[in-house]
Amino acid sequence: MIKSILTGTGLAAITCFTACNQGQKQPDANASSTLDAVAANVDSTVNPTQDFFDYANGGWIKRNPIPAEYSSWGIGNLVQEELYKRLRIINEKAVENPTDPISKKIAAFWTSGMDSVRINQDGIKPIEADLKAIDAITTIPQLVQVASKLNITTGAFCSLYIAQDAKNSDVIAVQLAQGGLGLPNRDYYFNTDARTTNIRNAYPGHVAKMLQFVGYDSTAAKKAAAGIIQLETSLAKNSRKLEALRDPEANYHKMAVTQLNKIAGNINWNEFIKQQGINKFADTIIVGQPEFYSNLSNAVKSQPLQTWKDYLKWNLINSASQHLSDTIANTDFAFYGTLLKGQDKQKPRWKRVLDAEESAMGEALGQLFVKEFFNTTAKKRYENLVEEIRTELKIRIEHLDWMSDSTKQKALYKLSKITKKVGYPDKWKDFTAMDIKEQSYHQNIEAAHQWWQNYQINKLGKPVDRNEWDMTPQTYNAYYNPSNNEIVLPAGIFTVPGKRDEELDDAIVYGYAGASTIGHEITHGFDDEGRQFDAAGNLKSWWTKDDEKKFNERAAVMVKQFNNYVVVDTLRINGKATLGENIADLGGILLGWEAFKKTDQYKKNEKIAGYTPSQRYFMGYSLGWLGHTKKESLARQVLTDVHSPAKFRVNGPFSDVDAFYEVYSVKPGDGMYRPDSTRVRIW
Repeated sequence: MIKSILTGTGLAAITCFTACNQGQKQPDANASSTLDAVAANVDSTVNPTQDFFDYANGGWIKRNPIPAEYSSWGIGNLVQEELYKRLRIINEKAVENPTDPISKKIAAFWTSGMDSVRINQDGIKPIEADLKAIDAITTIPQLVQVASKLNITTGAFCSLYIAQDAKNSDVIAVQLAQGGLGLPNRDYYFNTDARTTNIRNAYPGHVAKMLQFVGYDSTAAKKAAAGIIQLETSLAKNSRKLEALRDPEANYHKMAVTQLNKIAGNINWNEFIKQQGINKFADTIIVGQPEFYSNLSNAVKSQPLQTWKDYLKWNLINSASQHLSDTIANTDFAFYGTLLKGQDKQKPRWKRVLDAEESAMGEALGQLFVKEFFNTTAKKRYENLVEEIRTELKIRIEHLDWMSDSTKQKALYKLSKITKKVGYPDKWKDFTAMDIKEQSYHQNIEAAHQWWQNYQINKLGKPVDRNEWDMTPQTYNAYYNPSNNEIVLPAGIFTVPGKRDEELDDAIVYGYAGASTIGHEITHGFDDEGRQFDAAGNLKSWWTKDDEKKFNERAAVMVKQFNNYVVVDTLRINGKATLGENIADLGGILLGWEAFKKTDQYKKNEKIAGYTPSQRYFMGYSLGWLGHTKKESLARQVLTDVHSPAKFRVNGPFSDVDAFYEVYSVKPGDGMYRPDSTRVRIW
């Protein structure tokens, strides 16, 4: 993954692994900008040898402040702005003339989401039935039953999902992971820095405000919030840290459900799973973090039943808030949007509805998107580029001086078996059974949740569909899935706002798409996590012990490098948690560069807009990270994201690339300089 963490498809819980406009006016989707895609972004007051990110992107950043409704603003937002306009037109046309089942669903979803009058009048009416179910709980078995049903849409209690077995990729399995927290992750409950402490101190007050919407008076709400925080803190205490979650072997515990009942016996797991609608599955389950479930079981017995009921109501209103009245949605936003991310105001309703629709049935919209905006010529260009990048990694593996021949042969075999998916699926999902119709907005959201739940459940006991996509074509992102040994590259990731694909010179394409996307994703198959999966997608060691030791020693150099980068306040990048993404960034840059050197543009060495092809390559890569982020969101990213902030995804790996030193004449004493002995050398 490169632009964001992928945690699921649509509304289902699935595990996956892993320029532009110069003013406030958004680029015209139907006309080309006359500005050069990279030269127009440069800040000429910055020396590229001191801070390349600020040099390559600083001009654009100065002219494009972050809008009030966003916590960051950059190229991904520019792509999304074009998508918003296109998708709004699709929705409005569907409302005017719903000609088929899909357009009727699109029209119904859009209409219900845009009906603010009804949404505000309904208040908490859409969740009243669930609130009554919680009120009716009088025993632990009833608690578990209701918690399981609510877990599908709220994520309360824990994280249950259906995905490939990491050690047997031909099998779909029921899996459990830690979860159930209202703050972004466990560190928010314990870190002592001023920014995190301020958020933690504000959290009880926010929970109390939300509880008042579901009938608590102020005194009862304050008391209930205190109990909820105490409960969540106990769950957080036994939740693993971000970096610990990146060890696939340590987070894999296949066991019989009877064994899970032994280590977490206060919960009837057979019943919990059944309440999710899962009636047919093997008698085994894969548990990521057993200690979390032992603690959850203890809490079910030791915590007062009323505290659990308060906790379930909090999770219900918290998860539903953005689909309820403006008053509720704005209260939710004040905490999660403003305090945690630095956003000053909500996106307009129409954009929020489109975001929800993208999660609900984005692939249906994607069918319309690719017909108009990603032609067969563009698809072929990037399919060819994948093979060029694959060839360069093959050459680099063959010439590694630190890896044994036996491991090299297995690495080369795995590389040859990586499947590429470019642009859009060959087969589209069928959303016919999704019960989107003329009903409340919240009901349509719930219907989408249930459809995705059923969609995942229906995979159990069937062959793995390795042709499935876990992103929509219009997504500005990409991913590597180790269980399928595949790279998935949606059409949206190749978009440069305001430019048609044929207008982009190879230098930009090889940096922007070849390095930051294709090379990045291929390298994920050989990063600290991906390298533990074999060519068939199974978690299985294929390295010699000596080669593994050498890899870890070289990776440790990168951990140390990124641990030293201060992002905001005193918060530093977590080098271990971000290691996989940092390795993939560096690998992508090296592979893209080697492939670009074989192009006619590189060989002719003719300047465009005053820059050499080599300079434009590094500028093209930097274009992929064009943008800036508010401090609140940066602080959150450092604690919760396995990706380094954008600036360090440019400056960090560039300082390890010898070709960058040659192109820009980087010397000792320059900000981008690292002594040769401390540069990362892996792939």
